[in-house]
Amino acid sequence: MPGLFRIVNQLCLLGNCGGPHQIEARNCPVRATLNPSSNNCCKRVRLTDRRSQLVCSRGSVLISRRLFLLGLSSTALAACSTTRQPVVQEPVIDPYYQRMYGQMIDGEHVVPAMDLRRVDPRWWRQEVPDPTGEKPGTIVVDTPNHYLYLVMEGGRALRYGVGVGKSEALVFRGNAYIGRKAQWPRWTPTQAMIKREPDRYGPYADGMDGGPTNPLGPRALYLYKNGADTLFRIHGTTEPYTIGTNVSSGCIRLMNQDIIDLYARVPTGTRVVVYN
Repeated sequence: MPGLFRIVNQLCLLGNCGGPHQIEARNCPVRATLNPSSNNCCKRVRLTDRRSQLVCSRGSVLISRRLFLLGLSSTALAACSTTRQPVVQEPVIDPYYQRMYGQMIDGEHVVPAMDLRRVDPRWWRQEVPDPTGEKPGTIVVDTPNHYLYLVMEGGRALRYGVGVGKSEALVFRGNAYIGRKAQWPRWTPTQAMIKREPDRYGPYADGMDGGPTNPLGPRALYLYKNGADTLFRIHGTTEPYTIGTNVSSGCIRLMNQDIIDLYARVPTGTRVVVYN
Protein backbone atom coordinates (compact mmCIF):
# COMPACT_ATOMS: atom_id res chain seq x y z
CA MET A 1 0.00 0.00 0.00
CA PRO A 2 2.54 2.65 -1.08
CA GLY A 3 -0.09 5.40 -1.18
CA LEU A 4 -0.91 4.83 2.47
CA PHE A 5 2.77 4.77 3.41
CA ARG A 6 3.31 8.16 1.78
CA ILE A 7 0.37 9.73 3.59
CA VAL A 8 1.32 8.28 6.97
CA ASN A 9 5.00 9.14 6.49
CA GLN A 10 4.09 12.79 5.98
CA LEU A 11 1.87 12.74 9.04
CA CYS A 12 4.66 11.16 11.09
CA LEU A 13 7.14 13.82 10.00
CA LEU A 14 4.68 16.57 10.82
CA GLY A 15 3.81 15.09 14.18
CA ASN A 16 7.40 13.93 14.91
CA CYS A 17 6.03 10.69 16.33
CA GLY A 18 8.61 8.55 18.04
CA GLY A 19 6.71 5.37 18.82
CA PRO A 20 4.05 3.08 17.39
CA HIS A 21 0.84 4.85 16.51
CA GLN A 22 -2.47 4.08 14.82
CA ILE A 23 -4.38 5.67 11.98
CA GLU A 24 -8.01 5.20 11.10
CA ALA A 25 -10.60 6.80 8.82
CA ARG A 26 -13.77 8.28 10.16
CA ASN A 27 -16.85 6.09 9.55
CA CYS A 28 -14.66 3.24 8.28
CA PRO A 29 -14.07 -0.05 10.12
CA VAL A 30 -10.41 -0.32 9.00
CA ARG A 31 -7.56 0.75 11.35
CA ALA A 32 -3.83 0.79 10.55
CA THR A 33 -1.22 0.24 13.26
CA LEU A 34 2.02 1.96 12.26
CA ASN A 35 5.57 1.24 13.45
CA PRO A 36 8.24 3.87 12.73
CA SER A 37 11.71 2.98 11.59
CA SER A 38 15.00 4.57 12.59
CA ASN A 39 14.56 7.31 9.99
CA ASN A 40 11.24 8.31 11.54
CA CYS A 41 9.17 6.89 8.62
CA CYS A 42 6.27 4.43 8.84
CA LYS A 43 7.06 1.19 7.07
CA ARG A 44 4.72 -1.45 8.42
CA VAL A 45 0.91 -1.35 8.54
CA ARG A 46 -1.40 -3.76 10.36
CA LEU A 47 -5.15 -3.47 9.67
CA THR A 48 -7.73 -4.08 12.37
CA ASP A 49 -11.34 -3.07 12.99
CA ARG A 50 -11.70 -0.24 15.56
CA ARG A 51 -12.87 3.35 15.92
CA SER A 52 -12.18 6.24 13.56
CA GLN A 53 -9.29 8.49 14.54
CA LEU A 54 -5.56 9.05 14.09
CA VAL A 55 -3.58 8.44 17.28
CA CYS A 56 0.12 9.31 17.76
CA SER A 57 2.23 8.84 20.86
CA ARG A 58 2.56 12.61 21.13
CA GLY A 59 -0.97 13.65 20.28
CA SER A 60 -3.92 13.06 17.98
CA VAL A 61 -4.35 14.11 14.37
CA LEU A 62 -7.66 13.50 12.55
CA ILE A 63 -7.82 12.98 8.77
CA SER A 64 -10.84 12.84 6.50
CA ARG A 65 -12.28 9.55 5.24
CA ARG A 66 -11.62 10.65 1.64
CA LEU A 67 -7.93 11.24 2.31
CA PHE A 68 -7.55 7.92 4.08
CA LEU A 69 -9.31 5.94 1.36
CA LEU A 70 -7.07 7.41 -1.32
CA GLY A 71 -4.12 5.66 0.28
CA LEU A 72 -5.70 2.27 0.87
CA SER A 73 -5.27 -0.74 -1.36
CA SER A 74 -8.23 -2.34 -3.09
CA THR A 75 -8.54 -4.85 -0.24
CA ALA A 76 -8.79 -2.19 2.44
CA LEU A 77 -11.15 -0.17 0.26
CA ALA A 78 -13.46 -3.15 -0.16
CA ALA A 79 -13.75 -3.42 3.64
CA CYS A 80 -15.14 0.13 3.78
CA SER A 81 -17.48 -0.09 0.78
CA THR A 82 -21.04 -1.32 0.39
CA THR A 83 -21.92 -4.11 -2.04
CA ARG A 84 -24.43 -2.92 -4.63
CA GLN A 85 -27.18 -5.24 -5.74
CA PRO A 86 -27.60 -5.62 -9.52
CA VAL A 87 -30.63 -3.89 -11.00
CA VAL A 88 -32.96 -6.35 -12.75
CA GLN A 89 -34.57 -4.80 -15.81
CA GLU A 90 -38.16 -5.83 -16.48
CA PRO A 91 -38.74 -6.87 -20.09
CA VAL A 92 -40.53 -4.21 -22.12
CA ILE A 93 -43.60 -5.66 -23.86
CA ASP A 94 -44.80 -3.98 -27.05
CA PRO A 95 -48.24 -2.44 -26.38
CA TYR A 96 -49.43 -4.12 -29.60
CA TYR A 97 -48.97 -7.53 -27.99
CA GLN A 98 -50.30 -6.36 -24.64
CA ARG A 99 -53.55 -5.48 -26.38
CA MET A 100 -53.50 -8.74 -28.33
CA TYR A 101 -53.23 -10.82 -25.18
CA GLY A 102 -55.15 -8.58 -22.81
CA GLN A 103 -58.24 -9.50 -20.83
CA MET A 104 -61.33 -10.27 -22.93
CA ILE A 105 -65.01 -10.30 -22.03
CA ASP A 106 -66.48 -13.16 -24.04
CA GLY A 107 -70.19 -13.54 -23.51
CA GLU A 108 -70.76 -14.54 -19.88
CA HIS A 109 -67.12 -15.37 -19.29
CA VAL A 110 -63.87 -13.51 -18.77
CA VAL A 111 -60.69 -14.57 -20.54
CA PRO A 112 -57.77 -13.48 -18.33
CA ALA A 113 -54.90 -11.45 -19.74
CA MET A 114 -51.67 -13.30 -20.48
CA ASP A 115 -48.51 -12.46 -18.58
CA LEU A 116 -46.28 -12.32 -21.66
CA ARG A 117 -43.16 -12.23 -19.49
CA ARG A 118 -43.78 -15.95 -18.98
CA VAL A 119 -44.16 -16.77 -22.68
CA ASP A 120 -41.30 -16.89 -25.17
CA PRO A 121 -41.99 -14.27 -27.89
CA ARG A 122 -41.66 -16.91 -30.61
CA TRP A 123 -44.99 -18.36 -29.44
CA TRP A 124 -46.84 -15.05 -29.81
CA ARG A 125 -49.18 -14.70 -32.75
CA GLN A 126 -47.40 -13.07 -35.68
CA GLU A 127 -47.37 -12.83 -39.46
CA VAL A 128 -44.44 -14.63 -41.09
CA PRO A 129 -43.35 -15.83 -44.53
CA ASP A 130 -45.33 -18.97 -45.37
CA PRO A 131 -43.09 -22.04 -44.94
CA THR A 132 -45.75 -24.58 -45.95
CA GLY A 133 -46.49 -24.03 -49.65
CA GLU A 134 -50.17 -24.82 -49.01
CA LYS A 135 -53.09 -22.92 -50.53
CA PRO A 136 -54.38 -19.78 -48.77
CA GLY A 137 -57.00 -20.61 -46.16
CA THR A 138 -55.36 -23.89 -45.16
CA ILE A 139 -54.43 -24.64 -41.55
CA VAL A 140 -51.10 -26.41 -41.12
CA VAL A 141 -50.20 -27.91 -37.74
CA ASP A 142 -46.46 -28.47 -37.34
CA THR A 143 -46.47 -30.58 -34.17
CA PRO A 144 -42.69 -31.19 -33.90
CA ASN A 145 -41.98 -27.43 -33.88
CA HIS A 146 -45.09 -26.42 -31.91
CA TYR A 147 -46.50 -24.07 -34.55
CA LEU A 148 -49.87 -23.72 -36.26
CA TYR A 149 -50.00 -21.76 -39.52
CA LEU A 150 -53.01 -20.19 -41.21
CA VAL A 151 -51.86 -19.71 -44.81
CA MET A 152 -52.60 -16.27 -46.25
CA GLU A 153 -52.36 -14.63 -49.67
CA GLY A 154 -49.06 -13.34 -51.03
CA GLY A 155 -46.79 -15.99 -49.56
CA ARG A 156 -47.57 -15.03 -45.97
CA ALA A 157 -48.97 -16.95 -43.03
CA LEU A 158 -50.30 -16.20 -39.57
CA ARG A 159 -48.32 -18.26 -37.07
CA TYR A 160 -49.52 -19.34 -33.62
CA GLY A 161 -47.60 -21.13 -30.90
CA VAL A 162 -49.20 -24.38 -29.72
CA GLY A 163 -48.91 -26.98 -27.01
CA VAL A 164 -49.02 -30.60 -28.16
CA GLY A 165 -50.50 -33.57 -26.29
CA LYS A 166 -48.04 -36.37 -25.58
CA SER A 167 -50.42 -39.11 -26.66
CA GLU A 168 -53.53 -37.83 -28.44
CA ALA A 169 -51.67 -35.61 -30.92
CA LEU A 170 -49.50 -38.51 -32.05
CA VAL A 171 -52.39 -40.65 -33.30
CA PHE A 172 -53.32 -38.38 -36.21
CA ARG A 173 -51.41 -37.03 -39.16
CA GLY A 174 -52.23 -36.04 -42.71
CA ASN A 175 -55.29 -34.27 -44.13
CA ALA A 176 -58.56 -33.45 -42.43
CA TYR A 177 -61.12 -30.64 -42.36
CA ILE A 178 -63.01 -28.69 -39.74
CA GLY A 179 -66.28 -30.58 -39.40
CA ARG A 180 -67.63 -28.64 -36.46
CA LYS A 181 -66.93 -25.50 -34.43
CA ALA A 182 -68.01 -24.69 -30.89
CA GLN A 183 -67.84 -21.75 -28.50
CA TRP A 184 -67.20 -22.59 -24.86
CA PRO A 185 -67.58 -26.25 -25.77
CA ARG A 186 -68.58 -29.12 -23.56
CA TRP A 187 -65.74 -31.57 -22.90
CA THR A 188 -65.68 -35.30 -22.26
CA PRO A 189 -62.33 -37.06 -21.60
CA THR A 190 -61.50 -40.02 -23.80
CA GLN A 191 -61.35 -43.53 -22.37
CA ALA A 192 -57.59 -43.50 -22.88
CA MET A 193 -57.30 -40.36 -20.73
CA ILE A 194 -59.48 -41.85 -17.99
CA LYS A 195 -57.44 -45.06 -18.00
CA ARG A 196 -54.15 -43.18 -17.84
CA GLU A 197 -55.19 -40.76 -15.07
CA PRO A 198 -58.36 -42.08 -13.42
CA ASP A 199 -58.21 -39.77 -10.39
CA ARG A 200 -57.94 -36.71 -12.59
CA TYR A 201 -60.37 -37.54 -15.41
CA GLY A 202 -62.69 -40.18 -13.90
CA PRO A 203 -65.01 -37.60 -12.26
CA TYR A 204 -65.66 -36.08 -15.70
CA ALA A 205 -66.49 -39.30 -17.52
CA ASP A 206 -70.00 -37.98 -18.23
CA GLY A 207 -68.68 -34.66 -19.51
CA MET A 208 -68.04 -31.13 -18.29
CA ASP A 209 -69.91 -28.00 -19.27
CA GLY A 210 -68.11 -25.18 -21.04
CA GLY A 211 -66.52 -22.44 -18.99
CA PRO A 212 -63.21 -21.03 -17.76
CA THR A 213 -62.23 -24.31 -16.05
CA ASN A 214 -63.05 -26.48 -19.07
CA PRO A 215 -59.84 -27.92 -20.60
CA LEU A 216 -60.98 -27.02 -24.13
CA GLY A 217 -61.02 -23.33 -23.31
CA PRO A 218 -63.28 -20.80 -25.05
CA ARG A 219 -63.27 -22.36 -28.54
CA ALA A 220 -62.77 -25.73 -30.23
CA LEU A 221 -62.32 -26.82 -33.85
CA TYR A 222 -63.26 -30.49 -34.42
CA LEU A 223 -61.36 -32.29 -37.16
CA TYR A 224 -63.18 -34.75 -39.42
CA LYS A 225 -62.01 -37.07 -42.17
CA ASN A 226 -64.26 -38.94 -44.64
CA GLY A 227 -67.28 -37.73 -42.70
CA ALA A 228 -66.12 -39.15 -39.37
CA ASP A 229 -64.84 -37.41 -36.25
CA THR A 230 -61.11 -38.04 -35.85
CA LEU A 231 -61.29 -37.10 -32.13
CA PHE A 232 -58.52 -34.62 -32.93
CA ARG A 233 -59.19 -31.08 -31.72
CA ILE A 234 -57.68 -27.62 -32.00
CA HIS A 235 -58.74 -25.74 -28.88
CA GLY A 236 -57.90 -23.37 -26.03
CA THR A 237 -56.48 -24.28 -22.66
CA THR A 238 -56.60 -23.80 -18.91
CA GLU A 239 -52.78 -24.03 -18.85
CA PRO A 240 -51.69 -21.25 -21.23
CA TYR A 241 -48.08 -21.23 -20.00
CA THR A 242 -47.54 -24.76 -21.35
CA ILE A 243 -47.60 -23.41 -24.91
CA GLY A 244 -44.50 -24.56 -26.77
CA THR A 245 -44.29 -27.85 -24.86
CA ASN A 246 -45.63 -31.38 -25.03
CA VAL A 247 -48.30 -31.41 -22.35
CA SER A 248 -49.80 -34.43 -20.60
CA SER A 249 -53.04 -34.55 -22.57
CA GLY A 250 -55.16 -32.71 -25.11
CA CYS A 251 -54.63 -32.37 -28.83
CA ILE A 252 -53.48 -28.97 -30.12
CA ARG A 253 -53.73 -26.17 -27.55
CA LEU A 254 -53.51 -22.47 -28.30
CA MET A 255 -53.51 -19.54 -25.91
CA ASN A 256 -57.13 -18.58 -25.39
CA GLN A 257 -56.81 -15.22 -27.17
CA ASP A 258 -55.30 -17.09 -30.12
CA ILE A 259 -57.98 -19.77 -30.45
CA ILE A 260 -60.64 -17.04 -30.35
CA ASP A 261 -58.78 -15.24 -33.15
CA LEU A 262 -58.32 -18.40 -35.25
CA TYR A 263 -61.93 -19.48 -34.71
CA ALA A 264 -63.15 -16.17 -36.17
CA ARG A 265 -60.94 -16.51 -39.27
CA VAL A 266 -61.81 -20.02 -40.47
CA PRO A 267 -65.17 -21.47 -41.53
CA THR A 268 -66.44 -25.02 -41.24
CA GLY A 269 -64.94 -27.09 -44.06
CA THR A 270 -61.46 -25.50 -43.79
CA ARG A 271 -58.74 -27.90 -44.86
CA VAL A 272 -56.27 -28.91 -42.12
CA VAL A 273 -52.89 -30.57 -42.62
CA VAL A 274 -51.13 -32.11 -39.63
CA TYR A 275 -47.37 -32.75 -39.72
CA ASN A 276 -46.20 -35.34 -37.24
